[in-house]
Amino acid sequence: MAEAAGAAGAGDAAGSPPAVPRVAPAELALLASVFVVAACGLVYELAAGALASYLLGDSVLQFSTIIGAYLFAMGIGSWLSRYVERQLVAQFLRIELLVGLIGGLMPAALFAAHNLLPAGHVGVFRVLLYGLVLVVGVLAGLEIPLVMRILKRHFSERYALRDLVSQVLTFDYLGALAVAVAFPLLFVPHLGIVRTGLFFGLLNAAVAAWALWLFRGELRALRAHVLACAAVIAVLLAGFVFAGKLTTWAEDQFYGDAIVLSESSDYQRVVVTSGAGGVRLYLNGNLQFHSRDEYRYHEALVHPALAGHGAPRKVLVLGGGDGLAVREILRHPGVEQVTLVELDPHITRLFASHPALVALNAGALASPKLNIVNADAFTWLEGNREVFDVIVVDFPDPTNFSLGKLYTTSFYQRAGQALAASGFLAVQTTSPLVARRSYWTVVTTLEAVGLQVTPYHAHVPSFGEWGFVIAGRRPWPGVKSLPPGLRFLTVEGMPALLQFPPDMARVTTEVNRLSNQVLVSTFEDEWGKVHR
Repeated sequence: MAEAAGAAGAGDAAGSPPAVPRVAPAELALLASVFVVAACGLVYELAAGALASYLLGDSVLQFSTIIGAYLFAMGIGSWLSRYVERQLVAQFLRIELLVGLIGGLMPAALFAAHNLLPAGHVGVFRVLLYGLVLVVGVLAGLEIPLVMRILKRHFSERYALRDLVSQVLTFDYLGALAVAVAFPLLFVPHLGIVRTGLFFGLLNAAVAAWALWLFRGELRALRAHVLACAAVIAVLLAGFVFAGKLTTWAEDQFYGDAIVLSESSDYQRVVVTSGAGGVRLYLNGNLQFHSRDEYRYHEALVHPALAGHGAPRKVLVLGGGDGLAVREILRHPGVEQVTLVELDPHITRLFASHPALVALNAGALASPKLNIVNADAFTWLEGNREVFDVIVVDFPDPTNFSLGKLYTTSFYQRAGQALAASGFLAVQTTSPLVARRSYWTVVTTLEAVGLQVTPYHAHVPSFGEWGFVIAGRRPWPGVKSLPPGLRFLTVEGMPALLQFPPDMARVTTEVNRLSNQVLVSTFEDEWGKVHR
């Protein structure tokens, strides 16, 4: 035993690492600050990506470019850290206050700027967006190298370089992991993006205040640092407290009419306005319907397919969580069962409970004939084994790849499998006038899966000329009768909706497949010209 102990002692002398000394409070605080700093940096990145996705569409493109720009800026910040040679703690404190102030206010600034900029100034918003992302990224890139150097300077007896890097990066990655999980599941649902940014800005400011306390003995101009910390914390606290009023004010400027409801779900920003003209619904800033003319849209979407079928009993609605398409379907007394598949449960709850919205859909979401399923329609169709007489597809326009997949051959093949042999599929397909190639791309895609199509269009004042398509395994026979009480659609007027003048006539287009998603870029190109 003595020999073994001697051998162990010799091994220690030969270079085995000594026992790890007790962690000093200042060292532990610095390592904890790495965790907080990493969490804050990732939140600013995620918030910018989420807001860009909400406000500009195309979530894949926005997140990809935001993340790329942010990481590039962090690299610049890390490179610049070599030029910070003196007063490391003071410089770290200043950087924390700056990144907390700019990063914390960034979501509020972007949200306000988007709502206040005149229509057609998307380019100005993009410059602001990427400018702020680059500034915050550079500041975030300076943080970790400075923490490493502070640790090395104050605790050099504890760390070899490899141990220092290992410790700091471990806390850095743990902080990133924690916030990556908490951001979508905890912070955004409960605080919203604006308050989440401000909350993490306060955490950055708290790290600065903690560093000020720990190293107060070696800081010059201590009073100035204290005042700077207090000022930043006060600004961020005020922003956090008044974030709701700021959001309401900015949205009032953007929407014009009085906002009666403004909420964020896990998937989108929901705003309902009310004015002299009626009620409007906006999702992520995009108009979904206006109460004064939505009946034109929903009558044109629903009744040609149901009336053409003749005796539909089972109907499936994909999207359309507002219940307005369901309202029209229930006008057909022979319908026994309606299944509504809507991704966002917030929408179906809202339109089943808010008095003004329930009045719009005539209480359709409370119908005993209706079964509501909150799920992704693409995934739901894959596991579905039911067959339906009519399927009504009422999705938002393909502004991003997540929505674009719902206009692909893969999706229409799945929908076709759920369609009875004599059934019809009714699809809203954007404007054949403004987005002519986009409209006919949908038609071409439906034909590519072996369905016979009948394109038609209707004028909806809030949107202009709007397109629809009926598809099935048999030709659409036309309309011989319609339910009573319709305000727009008539049997006599139906043939006119099938006629396409030269400026909306068919053009040659590609098939929209899951592997290419050509529709998203086509749609962005055509509608982007309207807003330039």
